[in-house]
Amino acid sequence: MTETESKWDERLKRFFKDYYWNEILQLANEYPDQRSLGVDFTDIEKFDRELSKEFLEHPGELIQAAEAALKEIDLPVEKSLEYAHVRIIKIPNRVSIRELRSKHLSKFVAIEGMIRKATEVRPRITKAAFQCLRCGHVTIAEQNSFKFEEPFAGCEEETCGKKGPFKVIIEDSTFIDAQKLQIQESPENLKGGSQPQSLEVDSEDDLTGNVTPGDRVIINGILRSRQRTLKDGKSTFYDLVLEANSIEQLDKDYDELEITAEDEEQILELSRDPEIYKKIVGSVAPSIYGYEEIKEALALQLFSGVVKNLPDGSRIRGDIHVMLVGDPGIAKSQLLRYVVKLSPRGVFTSGRSASASGLTAAAVKDDLNDGRWTIEGGALVMADMGIAAVDEMDKMKTEDKSALHEAMEQQTISIAKAGIIATLKSRCALLGAANPKYGRFDRYEGLAEQISMPPALLSRFDLIFVLLDTPDHSLDTRIANHILQSHYAGELFEQREKLPGSHITEDFVDAEMEVIEPVIQPEIMRKYVAYARKNVFPVMEEDARVYLINFYTDLRKTGESKNTPVPVTARQLEALVRLSEASARVRLSNTVTLEDAKRTIRITMNCLKNVGVDPETGALDADIIASGTSMSQRNKIKILKDMIKKVCERYPGKEGAPLEEVYAEAEREHGIDRTHAEDIIKKMVAKGDLFKPNLEHIKAVK
Repeated sequence: MTETESKWDERLKRFFKDYYWNEILQLANEYPDQRSLGVDFTDIEKFDRELSKEFLEHPGELIQAAEAALKEIDLPVEKSLEYAHVRIIKIPNRVSIRELRSKHLSKFVAIEGMIRKATEVRPRITKAAFQCLRCGHVTIAEQNSFKFEEPFAGCEEETCGKKGPFKVIIEDSTFIDAQKLQIQESPENLKGGSQPQSLEVDSEDDLTGNVTPGDRVIINGILRSRQRTLKDGKSTFYDLVLEANSIEQLDKDYDELEITAEDEEQILELSRDPEIYKKIVGSVAPSIYGYEEIKEALALQLFSGVVKNLPDGSRIRGDIHVMLVGDPGIAKSQLLRYVVKLSPRGVFTSGRSASASGLTAAAVKDDLNDGRWTIEGGALVMADMGIAAVDEMDKMKTEDKSALHEAMEQQTISIAKAGIIATLKSRCALLGAANPKYGRFDRYEGLAEQISMPPALLSRFDLIFVLLDTPDHSLDTRIANHILQSHYAGELFEQREKLPGSHITEDFVDAEMEVIEPVIQPEIMRKYVAYARKNVFPVMEEDARVYLINFYTDLRKTGESKNTPVPVTARQLEALVRLSEASARVRLSNTVTLEDAKRTIRITMNCLKNVGVDPETGALDADIIASGTSMSQRNKIKILKDMIKKVCERYPGKEGAPLEEVYAEAEREHGIDRTHAEDIIKKMVAKGDLFKPNLEHIKAVK
């Protein structure tokens, strides 16, 4: 026993008996399947302030002393806790990765972040049995965690005494499970423009194999240094490595947002306010004028529906996917950034600069281990249990868009790259923004064609909003006043902060800022959302359920006739359920009421009227989003194709049907004007349904 161990031995034994006797008995009962005793640091502080300080300053010696004391405790059962560990959690000395300095070396620190990489769990040798190949004598040598070394002095046998050659006897050596991790700063904690910094972590024994890339954790451990090696020798620079003592998972319940008792009281008080919906909507991007309905939908997206795990093993997503489509310069990107800021966990990326692997996952060479391939999570994995905002989705490559299908519906990302087959979790809501192909949105053309996105991907969005920039003197005046007021308030604030001797008072700045001040401050709003998602799981009332069923079946009834389109599909019904649950969560209610159902139907119908209506017939048509072609357009395609075949029959042996005759007959017989017919024929030629042998003729492909 070392001097430090003997100094603290009795105090540590007394601490274990006073605070953790039941846990020690349970550990003894389950040992060796369970090999760790979890100790809350606050209990050490309560027991002995000097001891707790010693743990933070000299953790290596104190943890060793604690484990030695644990082994020596007299147990009522005949069991030895020879290889038991003491795992200390809730360390107050929490340091961000970018703030680690030389003063933290050999200290006990808590690092919060997201697991970026995790190597395979492999045995590491701690004691090696070396057998001399000359005389057969066996020497036991301790191995440090950096490199494997044979006995330097040579064989211990007096009759031999020479150095090497040796061989390692595996059966007589001691191994421990080991895994290397890489933890990086969580994206939601980054300041704009900064690259996330990472730290290497060594984990051993029962800490291994418990985390995967994308998990949010707090790793408590001892900060060590490791000298860099260069080609021509050793460097004066050292790399930082965290020797893990315990790992606290934050993945499921937004534990990284600390909600105090005062915060909880404020949250509950807010939820009882009858104006809570108005206040929540008023707190979403208040610097952007108008868009109340869109802001309401974004608020519901923040709160999310309830995830259902069914008995057959299937999972129904609760996350709400929203798409904003519209003219440039109407603050789509601003809305996206603000929602990411409000989300307890959010990631912002742009489609122009994001690749499929950047959004989903990439296979990279592992720089932690021996250069093997490993999986690195992308933006959707990093946003797990939060919101992923993807701006300029229309600028993404086709193959990159196809990577989103599985992530949106199944909320998983399947990887089959470089010999690795894996499935990562991406349980996040997607908030997308896209600009129309030709700059401005055309109400009389299909949505899928205008934003270069596959209809199958568009149909996965629960809500699609079209934002149009149409001149309106009254509205333009109000928007202009709001923008100028925002700039004026910002100017006043900056001048007061940056200009010494400014005569602008704080009260005057506050008064001018009131117009753009959020009703609920972003920090408490984030906590409100996290509290709702963690603690509220609403169930739908009978009348709300009946109301949604009647609304859906009544709409579907309009599509029963042979010549009418299918107005909505089951996907829209599922979206209504998710939105209704989110609406109940806004007021922290565990019951979905009729009012929630009515609110979500109002929002959904406004979306459908903008993007799900056939401009020619004015009828709701689900195929406009699902397949990109409305029923009326499909009918015209069929009419034109049949007509071209008939005209071709009149000219046997010729090059095909004369185009002029096709256009004239289409307008005369079926009322399809020339411009529309030209457009449909152009699309059919592009798809390979028609063939143009020359500029004047057309043929149908058999």
